[in-house]
Amino acid sequence: MKKILLIKTGSTHATIRDRFGDFEHWFLRGLTAADTQLVNAVEATALPACNDIDGVVLTGSPAMVTDREAWSERLAEWLATQAHGQVPILGVCYGHQLLAHALGGAVDWHPQGREIGTTSIHLTDAGTRDPLLGTLPARFLAQVTHAQRVSRLPDEAVLLAGNDYESHHAFRVGDATWGLQFHPEFSADVMRAYLHAGAEALRKNQRDPDQLLQQVEAAHADQELLRRFVELL
Repeated sequence: MKKILLIKTGSTHATIRDRFGDFEHWFLRGLTAADTQLVNAVEATALPACNDIDGVVLTGSPAMVTDREAWSERLAEWLATQAHGQVPILGVCYGHQLLAHALGGAVDWHPQGREIGTTSIHLTDAGTRDPLLGTLPARFLAQVTHAQRVSRLPDEAVLLAGNDYESHHAFRVGDATWGLQFHPEFSADVMRAYLHAGAEALRKNQRDPDQLLQQVEAAHADQELLRRFVELL
């Protein structure tokens, strides 16, 4: 079996964790074909070498990249040394943003506020040819929740996917380093749980959580890209 290093960068809301488990449990459902080693980057004093690792996956986080927390900056430095090596890397949400930050891009608060729910995303021409995302439809559904974004891609990045709300939903650097702003590890039930947990905050920002809940459905990207990432290893 291929060996994957799953780097956890935080935990979900307690109410969601009690029902569905934490971030690592959602990722593991899509990584069943791999031998996965979990590392909690928030608590780890050092990250392992990738000598015997076939791939790296970074989770999302309730933290913000712009806070420049010490553990996050250590992880960014580690990523900068690994991204041009032989080990494929997949960063999701916070992991996507941290990868961009580590490789010279920029991260900031989204000017339109939080994007959340099941949304439609389109592949760029490069995305349709990408070995990871190219298996998806040209327009595909994905689960999203993020308040920060990659405001500027690294100079060497290839844009793979976006939508009207978020132009940088996916990028690739080199042959095998990917960032995904959307959540391939989410199920529709997890997405609904996030909307319930954030309902009050959404209403305060003139968003209708009930309407967003009605629009939640199983997405093309749910788990599919995690399984595809393992296949590519």
